[in-house]
Amino acid sequence: MKPERWSDPACKIFPHQVGFTAPPMDFDAAPSDFLRIAPDTVGAHGRLLHLPGYAHELSQRAGNLHLLEEVVHCMSNSGADVVGQVGTNWVHAGGTDAADIRRFCAELSEKYETPFHMAGQCLVEACEALDVTRVALNSVYFWPDWRDGVVRFLRSAGLDVVWAGNFVDQGFYETQEEVNDRIWIFPGDLAARSVRHVAEAAPTAEVILVNGMPNWRGDDGLPRRTVTLAAELEAEVERPVIAADLALYWAIFQTLGVAPVGPQGSLLARLQAPTSSPPADGLPCS
Repeated sequence: MKPERWSDPACKIFPHQVGFTAPPMDFDAAPSDFLRIAPDTVGAHGRLLHLPGYAHELSQRAGNLHLLEEVVHCMSNSGADVVGQVGTNWVHAGGTDAADIRRFCAELSEKYETPFHMAGQCLVEACEALDVTRVALNSVYFWPDWRDGVVRFLRSAGLDVVWAGNFVDQGFYETQEEVNDRIWIFPGDLAARSVRHVAEAAPTAEVILVNGMPNWRGDDGLPRRTVTLAAELEAEVERPVIAADLALYWAIFQTLGVAPVGPQGSLLARLQAPTSSPPADGLPCS
């Protein structure tokens, strides 16, 4: 059972407390990214899985899916109101489909009395919320088996993946080894170039999905995730651009009943109150 004291707001540091876990062996930006767009009532706590020798292999993820239960248990005991898992591949690594993961998340959420969201599943849930089925997948830096696993997972949820390709498929790098050497950080202008490529390759797609955790290095030298670029990318291709992390943040905000702050892409903006327009010609509204 979740400790009873966490039901008392006076015992909590923040009114809304969020736990994150991410792939081992990487310093993850999710807690920082999330807090940048969250109101001051929200706090975030991170916890990595301890997997010595982790090499980002799908078999390692499939073999350690059970460790996510340990994370949810620890975060629940610590007073988290919701827990988010960063990283798209964990949902499909062991051959699981969308129904399997939906059930897995529901079972952990109920057992530890703390809602649990996985980024890969949140891509599916975002498409359901937008009422779209025809999608294109920008698989960015993903290895071919990662890319293909995400496509299979999305299709298991009933989504029509009309096109999918990584940076090598898109012609921006010659080999996967070149991509891997970037350690997930890419030139800032590649975000727009890559999304444009996918939009042109899949003109019938209603939404462009972006898997993984690509970081785009801005003019100031700082790498930033797709959530910070979503609005301008959507303006470029005239359709929603939904990245895995962005979808995860959307699910967490929705669970908390809290809206993000500042200008956001279309998915997160759905949680924000519409801005009122002044009456025309200065007349009072009827």
